[in-house]
Amino acid sequence: MRGISRLEGKYAVTMDLYPPQGKEFTRIQPFFDNLRQNRFTTTRCKKCGKLSYPPRIICPECLSEDLEWVDLPTEGTVIEAVVEEIGVPVGFEVPLVLAMVELPNAFTFIVRIVNCKPGTLQSGDKVRLNVFEVEPFPAEFGRETVEIPRVYFAFEPVDPEKRIK
Repeated sequence: MRGISRLEGKYAVTMDLYPPQGKEFTRIQPFFDNLRQNRFTTTRCKKCGKLSYPPRIICPECLSEDLEWVDLPTEGTVIEAVVEEIGVPVGFEVPLVLAMVELPNAFTFIVRIVNCKPGTLQSGDKVRLNVFEVEPFPAEFGRETVEIPRVYFAFEPVDPEKRIK
């Protein structure tokens, strides 16, 4: 099964997979601004030092609002990877590759893997940040609708043999 997962028939697709962007819609806009510069960032509490991902506006540890933006590594190591071909959420490409990735001196998280030959990603493989544009967000300001450009991220294999060309 290849292509984009979608509902057929009478169901309308109304889910937007990507968050609104723009300072009017989110308090973590610096995260998206940094992505545009190929920087992967998050927040760290200045009071207790807690590194949080996803980025926060309040520290989940001590509830301080005194946070700073810090750069994260843009390359990590795969701990485990899976390929989903059934039950893929609407709007995602099939097959969907997900991996648990460890970022050095930061944290481990589950992330979407793009540009990857399904079934080739293994524990120990290196992956790197991949920033891409997504559909603009239609925002209404009074009687005017403005399309706000958006970016998002995934990771991709470093090894060219594992990437889709």
